[in-house]
Order: sequence, then structure tokens, then C-alpha cells
Amino acid sequence: MSWKIIERKRALLAGESGPVTGKGGGGLSCCLVYPNRYHSAMSNLGFQAVYAMLNALPGVTCDRAFLPEREELEELERTRETLLSLETERPLSSFDLIAFSISFESDYLNLPVIFRLSGIHPFAAERSPLQPLVMAGGAALFLNPEPVAPFLDLVCVGEAEPILPGLFELLQRGAGSRLDLLADASALPGVYVPSLYEPKYEGARQVALKVAPGAPEKVCRLWDPDPESRPTATVLHTAATEFSGMHLVELSRGCPRACRFCAAGFIYLPYRTRSPELVRREVMEGVGEGRKVGLVAAAVSDYAGIGDLCCDIVAAGGKFSVSSFRIDHLDGRMIEALKASGQKSVALAPEGGSQRLRDLVKKGIDEEQILAACDMLVSHDILNLKLYFIIGLPTETQEDLDELVALTVKIRERVLAAAKANRRLGEIQLSVNPFIPKPFTPFQWCAMEPVKSLEKKWKFLQKALGRLSNVKLQMESPREAYQQALLSRGDRRLAELLVEADRLRHWKEALRETDLDCDGYVHREVPLDEMLPWDFIDGGDTGRLKREYLKAFGGEDAG
Repeated sequence: MSWKIIERKRALLAGESGPVTGKGGGGLSCCLVYPNRYHSAMSNLGFQAVYAMLNALPGVTCDRAFLPEREELEELERTRETLLSLETERPLSSFDLIAFSISFESDYLNLPVIFRLSGIHPFAAERSPLQPLVMAGGAALFLNPEPVAPFLDLVCVGEAEPILPGLFELLQRGAGSRLDLLADASALPGVYVPSLYEPKYEGARQVALKVAPGAPEKVCRLWDPDPESRPTATVLHTAATEFSGMHLVELSRGCPRACRFCAAGFIYLPYRTRSPELVRREVMEGVGEGRKVGLVAAAVSDYAGIGDLCCDIVAAGGKFSVSSFRIDHLDGRMIEALKASGQKSVALAPEGGSQRLRDLVKKGIDEEQILAACDMLVSHDILNLKLYFIIGLPTETQEDLDELVALTVKIRERVLAAAKANRRLGEIQLSVNPFIPKPFTPFQWCAMEPVKSLEKKWKFLQKALGRLSNVKLQMESPREAYQQALLSRGDRRLAELLVEADRLRHWKEALRETDLDCDGYVHREVPLDEMLPWDFIDGGDTGRLKREYLKAFGGEDAG
């Protein structure tokens, strides 16, 4: 291994501070892998929480590994050396277990890369029992693990807290053959063993699923029933993250709003909040260390007592930040505290550009509330607003886009007026994202709009708003959104495509060469009675998803 790469790994470790240290020697050796670069991994609160949990389990030692930085990747490919773990600089192939933590479907593309760099066959069926067992968990797997299922021996379907202790107790016993171990693991709640399930396909559709004797017909998605048992907060601090100098603290799991397009409102049900006492204790630990506190939740402003908590942070001499606000639930005390913390920008998410679309997605807000929220923020001298909008929502028309433009102009007028009065510049940043149908949402049966149509809408927005002063636009690439939709709604046959993309070092070329009907996964409206690749997951009330779909589109059960 290049000395320069070794030095970089050691510099990363030296730059970390926190209580987690790998236990030396013996026991079950595990390498927790985030299939993206170190900066992204260590910015991920879930990855940090799982790393701390695994190292706290008796008899388990856990290292970390990541997708190499470009220079390291090129060096490994040039020298054909193997990918090493961060802590002990061991080859990944020498561990008993490799555990992937996957939050985003786009990171599925990096799994074949990591297998190749580690000298491990990507397909579980082709690996020797002498090679590590490979498992995965994370939000992307809660939704649909099938595109990477052929790579995995085990999948954790649900939150780590109720799954990992029992699973690792079984793995440490390790009695019998690997087949026996996997059969025993499949009996554990929340554990999916892909090799025990055999899907059958016709075109882009799955038409049947054969389940091995003894395996459950449905795998229950587990959730942590006791969020008070432990805080979820930054464990290892490092400057090499998006949140350098910040102590992240989770306030709640899930979202009580259940917008029809959003997975967070469904896959983390039931909505759970942590007690003010637990949160305050963890928050003040960060303040005591001189760190800015990042309050993490799908709906921060829905947290009971959020204003008091924010004021307490400021009163203690600390600063804090939040990701975004719920427009209809702003807390004046929280905004005052934000101003005292020096925060100059706040993100709001109208999502739909028109009232019709906001009603369609069940956003539960109207234009008057949006403008009132903007008025409240600019009156507190917070003059930089980031607005999240979705384009390509089902049934969207040109009139909906016209309303998006009109709403943006109204907000801009408010920002400019306040900025002029305060003699400061204010700015509106529009973050425009294509609609992507996600599993376990009422819109999982909807089609994604074609890329060319989305690009045409983006050009319209650029023409209508791009020349306005104090307005900036950014948009997720429609082609990248297509990729995400494909990996969100796809099945096991995509695993071959992922491996081919790594072989060719080119995703688009792999798409061109595949025989799969990829548009059939992405652009097809799926009938409500069609079997879905993720139907083997028991994610709660499927009937509710269908009822919400019918209500949205005026179906016969919409009443």
C-alpha cells in the first residue's frame, strides 16, 4: 500500500475526537462500510450511531471503510492492491463480516467498486464460505433492497437498535454451516435473507415470489420502541465533514405529516420524539465542548418545546442550526434564538408550486401561510431563504409552473423590501428537484416524468426567474433523478447492471448495453394490484397507501 495513502488514513484518525475506539483482538470482527467517501460517511448520523452500537456489543470489534478518494482509488487500481480498513489497516476480505450502511440509492453503484477493490466476488452465490459474510442496512434498504439483494447474505429491514443485538448474538454463536446460519437468521424479526426468496419476472414486472420452506412470507420492518434508551448524536467529531465543528442531535424519528410523496413519513412510523430531558442533556454536552449544535429531525419545528430548547442553548452561550422548518409551525422564540446564533439563512419547503399540487401531495399549507412564514423570518432579519420545490409531480401542468413563478416573485418582493429597510442584501435560492416515486409511499405507483419533459420545464423556470436579481436557481439533474428512480423501483436484475457499470466505468454506457426495459421501471404507471419488488416487506398499513393514492387522484374510494 502506498505510504501516502497510509499517511492519509492515519491523519484522518488523528483528526477525530470522541469516545469510540475499536476493541483489540478476538471476537467477531466486523468492518462497517459506507459506500461513499469519508466526508459523506462521517456527516451521516446513522452511520456514526451504528458504528458506536457495534463497538459497544460484547465480543464484537468494528472497523470502518469507505469508498476511496479519487487519488487513492487510482492508486489501488494501478497497483492492484486491496482496500484496507481505516482503524487497523486490514484487508476487507480478512474480516468475519462486512456490513454496509446505505442511506441513498445512488450509493448502490459503489458496492461493486468496493467488492472489486477488496478482491471479493460481488454476487453472494459465487462467494466461498471462507469469505466474509456480507450484510447491509440503512434507509435505502428499508425501502427496496432488491437492486443489490444478489450481493448480500443478510439485510436489516428497519432501524438498527432493535435488530443488531439479536443478530450479532446469533452471528457470534456461528453454529453449523453458512446455510444453517442464514436459515436461523431469517427467523429473526427484521432480518431478510435474499437467497431464500426467488422472484419471477415478466418484462419490467414481478409476477411471483417463491419463498423457501421455513422463511417468513413477509419480513417485518422493525422500529425502535424505546428512543429514550439512548440518544442519537455525533459520536466522532472531525473537521473532514459537512458539519465540521457541529454536534448533531436527533430530536425525533419520522414525520407526523405523511406527505404522499415522502418516504420519511411512512418508513419510520410510528412518529417518535425524544424527551426534552434527554435531548437537552445531549445538546448541552455539545455546547460545553464549544460546538455548534445541529438539531436533526424530519420536522424540527414540530418538536414540542423547540422554542424553549433553542433559547436554552443561546442562554448557555451556545449556537445552533436547523436543517429546515415546517412552514405552518414556526416558533417565534426559535427564530429569535436562530438570529442570536448568527444564522442568516433558513430553508422552507413549499414542495408544490401551486395550491392544487400542494393539496395533491397533502402538504397541508396554503399560500397565505407560506407568505406569512416568509414575513416572520424577514421581520427577524433572516433575509436569505432557500425554497424547496418539486417539479414533475403527477398531473402537473403549465399553470402549476406559472403559480410557482408567481409565488417566488411574491416572496422575493418581501425579501427585497426587508433588505432595503435593513440596508442588507437578501437572497432567495430555489432548489428544484424532479419528482421520484418512492416505495412505501402513496405515490409509489406513479410514473416519473420523462427526462426531456423535465428539462423543458427547467428551461422555463430559468427563463422566468433566472434573470431576477437576488434569485438563484439550482436543480438536481433529471438524468441523475432517473437513475435514482430506477434504483428505487427496480428489482434484482439491476445487480448485473451495477456490476457492468463498474466494469465499464460508465453508468450511461451500461444503460445503453443492457437488455432491461429501464424505462418500464421508471416511467410506467403501476396498477394498484401489481406485485411490487418490495412487497415482501411488511411495512405497516398497505391499505392506507392505496386509500391515500385514491384520494389524491379521485379514485372510487376517495370519500
